[in-house]
Amino acid sequence: MSGSSPAVPASAGSSPREWSFDAPVWRWREGSWRFVTVPEDVSDEVDETVGGLTGGFGSVRVEVTVGRTVWRTSLFPSSEAGAYVLPVKKAVRVAEGLADDAVAEVTIRLVDR
Repeated sequence: MSGSSPAVPASAGSSPREWSFDAPVWRWREGSWRFVTVPEDVSDEVDETVGGLTGGFGSVRVEVTVGRTVWRTSLFPSSEAGAYVLPVKKAVRVAEGLADDAVAEVTIRLVDR
């Protein structure tokens, strides 16, 4: 996916259930929703890890860290992007100073349902 950097291990001791990457924040149509697109290689690894164990709409539960902010949400598959997208709520954007098109440093960790 253009505009995002390759995924890197979250830490020296990271598990195969955790990934870190940089990606720009983008706005969904004319609405108030904001997302980052999970890089295709990470999306593929998430798919391999979760198999068919997804929730509604193909969602995958994750714990997310952006800067000093940590929250739980879901990744959602996007046929447009050919990857997962991650919603970034307003409280996170405000706390981390993320405007549209700003690059977010993201760590995602799969959590059990």
